[in-house]
Amino acid sequence: MTSFDLHPRLVVDDAAAAIDFYVTAFGATERMRFAAPDGKIVQAEVQIGTAVIALTEHDGDCNLSPSHFGGSPLLLTITVDDADAVGDAMLRAGATVVIPIDDRFYGRREGRLQDPAGHLWIVSQHLEDLTDDEIAQRMTAG
Repeated sequence: MTSFDLHPRLVVDDAAAAIDFYVTAFGATERMRFAAPDGKIVQAEVQIGTAVIALTEHDGDCNLSPSHFGGSPLLLTITVDDADAVGDAMLRAGATVVIPIDDRFYGRREGRLQDPAGHLWIVSQHLEDLTDDEIAQRMTAG
């Protein structure tokens, strides 16, 4: 297999606001930003930890944001040392809770939040190492 690098691109209604959110909520670093003459951001990049995420603005044609579809089917998982602290930072920056952060049977503390642009984030913290059998037993135990 040829090596490759996955580089997600999020379509948002307001890229400048999305960048501000990612900087505030995740401590992201803005790497670059290019705007069209009308001011719409056509390409921007932020770095969150080791991940680079590109952003472009909704254009109603080939780049459609979650608001166009009534939400996003995509789940972005961010693994962190402290899920509660990151969740709180996201809330302060304007996110909303979809599924509260809590300890899960599969050895993680996590929850789901929606950012102001409509993208869904699973904020996940490793709690314990479990085998597949242990997870299956916990799942059936209820």
